[in-house]
Amino acid sequence: MGNWKILIFNVLLLGFSPIYSKEFLLLSPDKNTKIVINIGDQISYSIFFKNQIVVSSFATSLKVENNQLLGKNSTIDTVIYQSVNENLFPILKEKRKIIPNFYNEIAITFKEKFSLIFRAYNDGIAYRFSTNIDKSLIINEENANFTIPSNALLYYPTIKKRDDADKFHMSFEDNYKNAKIDTLQNGTLFYSPIMAKISDSLKIIFTESDIIDYPGMFLEKTESNTLKGVFAPFPKTEKVVGGEGFRQSIVTERENFIAKTSGKRTFPWRIIAISPTDKSILENDIVYRLASETTIKNTSWIKPGQSTEEWITDLNLFGVDFKTGLNTATYKYYVDFAHKFGLEYVMLDAGWSDVNDLFKITKGMDVQEIIRYAKTKNIGIILWTQAETMQRQMNEALDLFKKWGVKIVMTDFIDRDDQKAINFMANFADEAAKRELMVMIHGAPKPAGFARTHPNALTREAVAGSEYNAWSSIIDPNHDMQLPFLRQFSGAMDYEPGILQNTTKKQSAKLGMEKVVAQGTLMHQMAMFLIYESPLQLFSGNISDALRHPELMTFFGKLPTVWDETKVLDAKFPNYILEARRNAKEWFIGAINDWTEKDFEINLDFLEKGQYQTTICADGINANRNAQDYKITKKLVKKGDKLKIHLASGGGYLASFKKLK
Repeated sequence: MGNWKILIFNVLLLGFSPIYSKEFLLLSPDKNTKIVINIGDQISYSIFFKNQIVVSSFATSLKVENNQLLGKNSTIDTVIYQSVNENLFPILKEKRKIIPNFYNEIAITFKEKFSLIFRAYNDGIAYRFSTNIDKSLIINEENANFTIPSNALLYYPTIKKRDDADKFHMSFEDNYKNAKIDTLQNGTLFYSPIMAKISDSLKIIFTESDIIDYPGMFLEKTESNTLKGVFAPFPKTEKVVGGEGFRQSIVTERENFIAKTSGKRTFPWRIIAISPTDKSILENDIVYRLASETTIKNTSWIKPGQSTEEWITDLNLFGVDFKTGLNTATYKYYVDFAHKFGLEYVMLDAGWSDVNDLFKITKGMDVQEIIRYAKTKNIGIILWTQAETMQRQMNEALDLFKKWGVKIVMTDFIDRDDQKAINFMANFADEAAKRELMVMIHGAPKPAGFARTHPNALTREAVAGSEYNAWSSIIDPNHDMQLPFLRQFSGAMDYEPGILQNTTKKQSAKLGMEKVVAQGTLMHQMAMFLIYESPLQLFSGNISDALRHPELMTFFGKLPTVWDETKVLDAKFPNYILEARRNAKEWFIGAINDWTEKDFEINLDFLEKGQYQTTICADGINANRNAQDYKITKKLVKKGDKLKIHLASGGGYLASFKKLK
């Protein structure tokens, strides 16, 4: 058995660590969750919540070059327990300005120069590998597997394989389905986060964090109700597809390994989040807590906010005295709109330049003049780019954007999460940060803690959002309600609400990109700006429609995008969410629901003493028949008052509370 060296830091009742045993126990700080780790010929573990087993795993290992299996017949060297109780202060405050980081940890180091670290939080378990090998390392395979109860109901994104690429190419923008895990066909592939409903109240979420110089993890259904980690192999050869239009690099042949990396490193965290209530899913920020801290020293130039976005309306304005489209006059009009209602940014989406050459500006577009004009109105400009183009022209383009005075750069159409794609996104964010440029990323996998490491990365797509309203019917209130519990669990989500042409469940209208119509009420669209977390919120509706609603747009322009505090007042997956959020001294309430009407009565006991001016934007009395019906009212309230809230079918609600002096 060898001589095991046991070190215990912060000696607490963390469980037992018998010197001559190969079984280790780690408890969460509240002792509701425990993980039992067995070290034998292989490494296995079992996770219990209130003495009910919820997840087990076997043969957890890392296969490196020469088929060496780290985790098989490995010899323990040291075992270190520690307890951490600290506060984190995020630069981008998605949920709160102070994040408690309270966990117990065991680090088991093996003589084969690797470690396995487990952490037990009150809201989940996480583990990761670490290696200490004095050379570069080829990772052939990582064995991560999660067996769950056979009757668990799985909520997962569907994946549609592209005709022109392998199964690892996708936009990560699929809708969600559900099925009992034992009814799913073996080999079914998912990307995370995915949820397993163990009972009516208890839900488990599988995902990851801190993906650095390594591929992201897919999950595959295998035998025995098990989800197995699958990783895109490293690209061997690639080709650019798309001709003269939108291009991207796809992998035509892959290596027989998943990563080539440093031998001295930690690997991504595998997360098993435990949620005994639906509210606790929305309150959980374990993904952020597990990500690496940023190395950026000065972050004062990172400014969240709101922006216009014209992609799905195709710049189809009306009621103006100029021809709209890709021209300087149109974007100056957008700048005037942003200035009028207090937005911070205006997006210039695809088309301002040749998408394949960022230095070839579209005829009729004077980008420097637009930026100059926007600066006089205190509006920042966001520029869209294509990832394949950005890869080729990165340094020169970012230098030019900095010289012009651009504030945010978006890149799009990555559609991969192999090691090269992951490294491209990190390099893009890092190079932008060197020039004090913020970024946003579309056509990419989930963020997985990316914004903690790269706080200039304000938001990430990885969601079937507003644009799908232009050509499909998959985006409806049922879909919208799943996103905060599933996709948003991994971090900021750029859905881009704000469509002000709306239909009820009985109505259907797909009129294309120039006149986009969304399912659900107008207030459902607006309330998503509070419910969906994104430090950069993009209003994707037609600003000519928006100008018809000046009072609502004034309310929207004052809606924060980052929060000092969040209280989930009520939530039921996947039916409704009611949240109160605070920015500085001002509180806001938001609510959205599925197609079923919902009434709430809440106590305003979260307010401080004093009187508050409340502005309420709610579904109108006829919103079930006319989805664009809404009403704005004002009233005085105080701490402890009761507030009645009604949501129409596919509805929404927003309210602000401003304390009177």
